[in-house]
Amino acid sequence: MDVLFHNVRELVDLAEKENKLISEIMIEQEMNMSGRSRKEIFEQMDRNLTVMEEAVERGLKGVQSVTGLTGGDAVLIQNYIAKGNSLSGDLLLDAVSKAVATNEVNAAMGTICATPTAGSAGVVPGTLFAVKNKLNPTREQMIRFLFTSGAYGFVVANNAFISGAAGGCQAEVGSAAGMAAAAIVEMAGGTPAQTAEAFAITLKNMLGLVCDPVAGLVEVPCVKRNAMGAANSLVAADMALAGVTSRIPCDEVIGAMFRIGQSMSPNLKETARGGLAATPTGKAIAAKIFGSAVTVE
Repeated sequence: MDVLFHNVRELVDLAEKENKLISEIMIEQEMNMSGRSRKEIFEQMDRNLTVMEEAVERGLKGVQSVTGLTGGDAVLIQNYIAKGNSLSGDLLLDAVSKAVATNEVNAAMGTICATPTAGSAGVVPGTLFAVKNKLNPTREQMIRFLFTSGAYGFVVANNAFISGAAGGCQAEVGSAAGMAAAAIVEMAGGTPAQTAEAFAITLKNMLGLVCDPVAGLVEVPCVKRNAMGAANSLVAADMALAGVTSRIPCDEVIGAMFRIGQSMSPNLKETARGGLAATPTGKAIAAKIFGSAVTVE
């Protein structure tokens, strides 16, 4: 098994040295690690893209979770966009709505593609299908968007963590947002180095984000955190494309996230014992759903 890169510095250096896209380096790494052909790997990612597209479309039609805690917000946002009075811009809100749509489908027990987790599955497709309307990418470019996201997800998973239980929501939505930002930059014609800057800018502004699911369910505040992650991705991508750089290198930001996650209280890492889950309303929701009082340690 030949691993071409272990961290972002190696990834960017390799892309620059060989004059290749980040997505191409990730495809080659996947070929080396799995032993599968380029065609097989592309076809699998194409299927993942289809799953994402179908989830977004389903969510935009309106879904409701079994608990009733989430559902319908993606539709509300699209209706608001249609009025033409948005303050933050139609593209950003479109990404937000599509991120929300994906996570509402997840909460409604629908099929999604974890990127990198189910709880953070809205950010990458949300931004992808929003910038699609701006950049008009080919199907191959859309698939490459996912490979670029995957390259950064690979680095985080192997140098820090991507689960809320291990590192808080900074590890889930924070990682997803960084992955999306890097992929947006490549699709928009940015350099490999700029993809790293976008990731770093995104993640360092989501450091310390806790995982505090109300009633232990991947609904509140998870769905809206994906919305904010998508917005963060777009802003960071624009900043990187404008030439803004992160004073702290990308790999060091990932390292900082890892250390923050290690020092975070277990109550703030997917246990539903702290944060929003421990508020009076959060505990009341849990008691209503599960039929008994919830004790917060």
